[in-house]
Amino acid sequence: MKISIIGTGYVGLVTGACLSDCGMDVTCMDMDEEKIANLREGILPIHEPGLQEIVERNYQAARLKFTTNIQETVTRAEVIFITVGTPPQEDGSADLKHVKTVAGELAQYINGYKVIVSKSTVPVGTAKMLSSLIREKMNRLKNGFDFDVVANPEFLGEGTAVRDFMHPSRIVIGTRSIKAQKILKGIYESCIKEKVPFVLTNFETAELIKYASNAFLATKISFINEISNLCDKIGVDICGVSRAMGMDKRIGERFLRPGPGYGGSCLPKDTRALIKMGEESRVDMRIIKSVCEVNYNQKNIMTDKIERKLHGVINKVIGVLGLSFKPGTDDIRESPSIGIIKELLNRGASVKVYDPIAIESVRRQLTLHKTIKYCSDEYECARDADAIVLATEWDCFRNLDLMRMKANMHGKYFFDFRNVYDPKKVIASGFYYEGVGRSNISTEIESVGRDIFNDNK
Repeated sequence: MKISIIGTGYVGLVTGACLSDCGMDVTCMDMDEEKIANLREGILPIHEPGLQEIVERNYQAARLKFTTNIQETVTRAEVIFITVGTPPQEDGSADLKHVKTVAGELAQYINGYKVIVSKSTVPVGTAKMLSSLIREKMNRLKNGFDFDVVANPEFLGEGTAVRDFMHPSRIVIGTRSIKAQKILKGIYESCIKEKVPFVLTNFETAELIKYASNAFLATKISFINEISNLCDKIGVDICGVSRAMGMDKRIGERFLRPGPGYGGSCLPKDTRALIKMGEESRVDMRIIKSVCEVNYNQKNIMTDKIERKLHGVINKVIGVLGLSFKPGTDDIRESPSIGIIKELLNRGASVKVYDPIAIESVRRQLTLHKTIKYCSDEYECARDADAIVLATEWDCFRNLDLMRMKANMHGKYFFDFRNVYDPKKVIASGFYYEGVGRSNISTEIESVGRDIFNDNK
């Protein structure tokens, strides 16, 4: 099977690499010449566990190729995946200009029956539009070859994308064509060894499944964050609440961990796009609007907590551990950590930062903020700081030498915004502990063991 991938961003590169690792002949195409040159040299544009090895292995075996030649990409393939970006516009809707550009290129170079797979996250109606655009241009060009379009949304989590591709929870295939359905189903069945459910449906249902799934995950996150804020006010431990909730199979434990909010390239963009789709259809998406509002406010609630506990942040030095929106990725798009940092800077604080992977991305993005100090490790980040903030739960932050960290700090506050640590352990190391939805624990332990740090006021 010869497969082409148009767009070598996150979805395209993972999809192409994994398909090639299943023995298929894959060409990944992108208009960005620098990106393609880097890929040929083994330099990936993203950090994703396990992906580097797969790309190198299959590129060396000539199963995976990289090109900027769109004509070659289209003519050689039997199945073409469209994985170009659909960034949000100012009104929240998805920008489909790259999808439309690809449609025009496909129409020009189709030289035989093709299955065209829409894998980018796109609004309902895009696959139908794509099919019409290609057919209209082919008719003008008097190109009589046949093709079918399939809506095949991706469900890849950043940091777990390779595993998610090879071990999916479900595969959604939306198309009018039984022939195309069988071809795409056969591709996945040859890659995925365990039994996986296939959802065989139409264009529109497949496209909405993606948005509805992401919106529901975002809803769970905002819900537990809102409950955690209540826990802080009434003296209840959110960890016990969320753990017990997750034991109910109707609810499930995933995405019920409180924190500073969701970020990344999917949930923020897709919730806003779903709201826009609702507006266009005269449906008020009130729950999703509330989800977005809660998430937007959460970073300010975290910053307020820092400011309140430190009695102001003007001229205070805050060390922030973790910059990516989640561990396992270098993606800082809409990262809650970045939102907190910007707000701290706006309020007059000086900020030191460290992240094992994403620090260079932040250095490029926040070039105007000269008060940020970029550190080489977590202990340099804590040195002379008035407080330390754990904002992203990288594994390397889970077993910090707290005594060493505290000994080099000016202050004594440890803000655990991912609830990684046992408060007792943190307080025994000489810190005041502040988690998310855990104010009762901090207060109870501090009232008993305050003498631990009475000499360091």
